[in-house]
Amino acid sequence: MLPQQRRMKIIDLLKEEGSARVKYLSNLLSVSEPTIRQDLERLEKEGLIIREHGGAYLKSLPEQVKSLTLQHTENMDKKKLIGRRAAEYIDNGNSIILDSGTTVTEIAKNLEHKENLRIITTSLNIALLLGVHYSFDIMVTGGDFKAPTLSLTGEKAAAFFDHIHVDKLFLAAGGISPDNGLTYPGFNDIAVKQAMIESATEVYLVADSTKIGKICFALLGPAEMIDYLITDKDIPDSIHKELEKRGVKVIIAE
Repeated sequence: MLPQQRRMKIIDLLKEEGSARVKYLSNLLSVSEPTIRQDLERLEKEGLIIREHGGAYLKSLPEQVKSLTLQHTENMDKKKLIGRRAAEYIDNGNSIILDSGTTVTEIAKNLEHKENLRIITTSLNIALLLGVHYSFDIMVTGGDFKAPTLSLTGEKAAAFFDHIHVDKLFLAAGGISPDNGLTYPGFNDIAVKQAMIESATEVYLVADSTKIGKICFALLGPAEMIDYLITDKDIPDSIHKELEKRGVKVIIAE
């Protein structure tokens, strides 16, 4: 892996996790700790991160948390379309799980005319957004706070889904490909997302086309774990056909 590619991987991880230790990055990227320190020094000079003893965190993180804003705000035109389309698959009276992140937040923004929803979420900003609706029953998992996605993660978050069953899950991913399945920049959320999937009758993955064919570090499982993919019209035709062949119904948001 070239140095620039490695630094991009580090930024992707920090946008997902908020912070990371040098030792963790060294093991994840299979390079020495001095190499990681050099990468972090370069990223700090570029104004992207702040180094601290033994690791680093995103420079934008403190203000982002204070203002309850999310990372990954690129491609918002596509995410808004996906959010509106996904909301059409939520019926009055449904029980649903809403994952965290910008695309799932766009789904939440389109639920104001729904009634009698039971909603479980790991996302604090989604809970605050929907908590004012008089007919919604909102449940938030426990767990460890993850600043970039304003969400909860870890063993306690995963355990929340024990003995819970819902009609539909709306799941986010770092990347999806027919051969490599659902992947994420870091490992912390894998157990939580697995528990979500096991709790739902139907699984809807919401992902804009920039994530189609993308492969991140941590593998959740095969593409066949999901029932539907809601994406935009720029999904490559070959991947569209291959996912359909594997039993994943692809829905285009336009």
